[in-house]
Amino acid sequence: MQRVYKIGMIGLGSIGKRHLINIDKVLSSREIEYSLDLIRRKNSRALDESLSELISNVYIEYENVPDDYDVIFITNPTHLHYDTIKEFCYKTKNMFIEKPVFDKTSMNISDLPFDTKGIYYVACPLRYTEVIQYVKNKIDLNSVYSTRVICSSYLPDWRPGLDYRETYSAHLDQGGGVSIDLIHEWDYMMYLFGKPKQVLNYRGKFSRLEIDSDDLSVYIAEYDKMLTEIHLDYFGRKAIRELQLFTADETIVADIINSEIRFLNENKVIRFSEDRNSYQLKEIENFFDILEGKANNENDISTALTTLKIAKEGKL
Repeated sequence: MQRVYKIGMIGLGSIGKRHLINIDKVLSSREIEYSLDLIRRKNSRALDESLSELISNVYIEYENVPDDYDVIFITNPTHLHYDTIKEFCYKTKNMFIEKPVFDKTSMNISDLPFDTKGIYYVACPLRYTEVIQYVKNKIDLNSVYSTRVICSSYLPDWRPGLDYRETYSAHLDQGGGVSIDLIHEWDYMMYLFGKPKQVLNYRGKFSRLEIDSDDLSVYIAEYDKMLTEIHLDYFGRKAIRELQLFTADETIVADIINSEIRFLNENKVIRFSEDRNSYQLKEIENFFDILEGKANNENDISTALTTLKIAKEGKL
C-alpha cells in the first residue's frame, strides 16, 4: 500500500478549498503522508493562512510543474477542463476531475493522452449522501412506476460574498446554466436507474436574473417500466432538492437538503445526521480507496460524458 502521495491541485475556488481540507482529513486519519502542490494562474487571490499550511509548493509556469504526481485534482472552471486534462495528463498517474467533466459534449476523449493504467474519476458527490445510498440499497427500485426530481434554489444565494453575475454559473460560455451546473440530478438518476430509452428536454432563460445561461431546464425521460420528470432551476426562493418515487403502495420522498426519507402513505420518516461536507468527505475517502484498489471507479470520464450528453442535449 502506498504510504506517501504526491498531489497536485489546479484551481482553488470554493470546491477546491473544500477538497483540499478533506484530502488532509482523509490522509491524516489514515496516517498516510502526502505533499500537495497548488498549480494556479498569475494574479490569483492570496491564499488563506490556514490553507497555506497544507500546501508544499505553488507553481505558476507549466514548465516548472513536476511530472511525477500520483494524482492531480482538477477543480478549475468547467470550460477549462478539457485543455487542462490534455495538458497535465503527462504530469500525473491519476486524476480527480470536478463535475461537470466538460462544458461541451463534442469533446473527443480519444485525443486525450491517458495513461492506460491511470484512474480518471469525475466527481459525483450526491451519490455519497445517506439519502441516495438508502434509496439505492433499501428500496426496491424495480417497483417504481414513476419518479419526480426537483432541484430548485436561488442562484444569488449560492456563493455568499460573490456577485452571482460574475460566477461561471451565470455564463453559458463558461459552463454555466442549470442543465449542466445541476448535473448532480442526472448523475444520481443514472446511478440508481441507469440510462433511459428516450429523453425530452425544454430549457431557457425565464427569470429576471442577470445571466445569459439557462435558468430553467425540464426533462421527461422514458425507461422500460418507468417515466421520470426532472425540474432544475436557478430561481426558486425556497431551496428544494428531492427525489420522489411512486410505487403501488407508497409515495417516497428522498429529501437531500433535509437529509431524510419520508414515506407519505405509511406516515414514517427516516432522518440522517449529515451535512454537506459529510458526503463530500465520503467521496474523497472513496477516491483514495479507488487509488488503493479497494473500490471500483464507477464514474470515469466516458461514463460522465454520457451523463453530460443527456443533461446538456437530451441525447443518449
